[in-house]
Amino acid sequence: MNHEEAGKVEYRDKEMTDACIRAVVESIHSSPTQAVIYLSGGASLALGWLMSVPGASNTVLEAVVPYSRMSMIQLLAKIPAQYCGQQTADEMALLAYNRALKLSSPGSPVLGVGFTGSLATMRPKLGDHRFHLSTRTHDRHWASTVTLSKGLRSRDQEEKVSSCFLLKAIANACKVPSTFDSELTESEVADECERFFDEDQELEQLINGQICFKVYPFSTDTSNADRKIILSGSFNPLHDGHLKLLEVATSICGNGYPCFELSAINADKPPLLISQIKDRVLQFEKVGKTVIVSNQPYFYRKAELFPGSAFVIGADTAVRLINPKYYDGRYDKMLETLTGCKRTGCTFIVAGRNVEGAFKVLEDLDIPEDLRDMFVSIPAERFQMDVSSSEIRKSRGM
Repeated sequence: MNHEEAGKVEYRDKEMTDACIRAVVESIHSSPTQAVIYLSGGASLALGWLMSVPGASNTVLEAVVPYSRMSMIQLLAKIPAQYCGQQTADEMALLAYNRALKLSSPGSPVLGVGFTGSLATMRPKLGDHRFHLSTRTHDRHWASTVTLSKGLRSRDQEEKVSSCFLLKAIANACKVPSTFDSELTESEVADECERFFDEDQELEQLINGQICFKVYPFSTDTSNADRKIILSGSFNPLHDGHLKLLEVATSICGNGYPCFELSAINADKPPLLISQIKDRVLQFEKVGKTVIVSNQPYFYRKAELFPGSAFVIGADTAVRLINPKYYDGRYDKMLETLTGCKRTGCTFIVAGRNVEGAFKVLEDLDIPEDLRDMFVSIPAERFQMDVSSSEIRKSRGM
């Protein structure tokens, strides 16, 4: 084969590879998975492939390249033991997974990706040329380390190999096939490990703070999924008052995805047991309503978890929310905390409730002027069911 023929073969091979990569990216974008990707030190071509094919916004919620040491320190909130290491990639993937939970549509499967590499540079390296990759979904953590043959490839070629490997990992996490070769040699065998989680393990991770929340998407209507309308509570038990209140609040908001939120962590009591969480979640499955299980008991933390959401609360909760007593007795701290909630784009939809023996609505409360546009009233004629879960438990002898 002469030089011209070899060039034509190489061109055809490249065209076939490009077509295969595009087909895989199209399949990824057609899957329901939404991802956050953190990359450092390589695999940048994979981002270009993902973003260059129509439908990227279906998949990529956010992509961040913490390339400098200070950027990586701020991402991890610590100095890593190794900037290029498997533990760092694992931590990046878990952070990306939690970020994807916050940015994704309710109930969408989410993926966190962490990649860190030490590839060829302008100067010879003393250590190995290698990369570490980690992916995290709700039920699976997959990690891989690849050591490349030193001196075999240019930086561009190592970029392509690491990018192909990353794209195949994303495809695998999205449960779509990948038909192209990552171009590793026989000696460049990936050192892989995989761990699966069942529901109990996932809830344990939530209670321990490793993951921020878990969505049970029992409602099939996600037509207004961009904004959440959230009714938080202990739901012990869930009753008609809860269901009616969220329904009325949703009609007042005009649009949004209605869902309930159960905190596994209580400010004044021990955390819920996994069996208790599952029992309470079962109530929502029976009525076909989405519930989110979180690990944050305080609204200012919930606002960080669910930015832009509308929280449905009773007037009794609103009274506590603006009471300096719950902010170390400091009025300025209360204002600062709730202003932080306001900056997340969150609002509070307030229903009438008995407060110290009298039925009160939002208009009866002394909301600070700077915060008034953050609170929306549910008129008494729209909702006045002051049902108490504790009274229901007493009536049932619980």
